[in-house]
Amino acid sequence: MSLAHLASLSRLAEQCAVELEPAVAQYVELVRHTVREGRTILFAGNGGSAAHAQHIATEYVVRFDPVARRAVPALALSADSSLLTAAGNDLGFDQVFARQVEAHGRAGDLLVLISTSGGSANLLRAAEVARGRGVVTVGLLAKTGGRLKGLVDLAIIVPTDDTALAQEIQLAIDHHVCGVIEGELE
Repeated sequence: MSLAHLASLSRLAEQCAVELEPAVAQYVELVRHTVREGRTILFAGNGGSAAHAQHIATEYVVRFDPVARRAVPALALSADSSLLTAAGNDLGFDQVFARQVEAHGRAGDLLVLISTSGGSANLLRAAEVARGRGVVTVGLLAKTGGRLKGLVDLAIIVPTDDTALAQEIQLAIDHHVCGVIEGELE
């Protein structure tokens, strides 16, 4: 059995550590500012990226490392199945995240949109609503970044067309950011 995927992941991680360092540093600063101001971090994604959104929101609210610290306001917009199905049925699936940004997003909050394609209509619409509400946006993207890269304040594009590799690197980036922020909390 070949472990070629792990070798590919290792090479991509090394590439990203160099090429994405400035963008990831900007991401850290955006999260740091959001947390210092007592604002909320919102996360959204579809499929595996929805699981990523829920995973990382939990890390902020509960904890990442086993250290005592205060909770950080964070919310995964993919977590409420009743809300998602009601919005999808009544408003259309392209509105499931936008409606929640409209309800929960306030100026100074941060919306992190996680996508490998950058083309999902529901994420594009959420970015548009966020802009109108003064919510700062970050896109954790891959491939070309899709249309979403032009709608977010900061686009971090993992340089691969391989969805699995992109998702693994995106989660590693979010773990890094969360770890930095958590190290600064009381």
